[in-house]
Amino acid sequence: MTKQKRYSSKLTSKHQATIPSTIRKHLHLKEKDEIVYELLSDGTVVLRKKSPLDLEFLKSIESTLTEWNSEDDERAYKDLQNL
Repeated sequence: MTKQKRYSSKLTSKHQATIPSTIRKHLHLKEKDEIVYELLSDGTVVLRKKSPLDLEFLKSIESTLTEWNSEDDERAYKDLQNL
């Protein structure tokens, strides 16, 4: 069995954390790169580098999300934009 390596970092008062250098190197992260957090059904969180495919995927499903794109929704959720 392969032993998993674990890395940790602390949250700042603004809930920010530094990604350990080993993880940054492994994911080939550089300044201004975006990362994606995936919450799996078992409670596990996966961190990965955002790829252009993510944008393509979002564009491909955009037309299916129109049920939340009404004037009523805009009024109901307008205050969330200020959070």
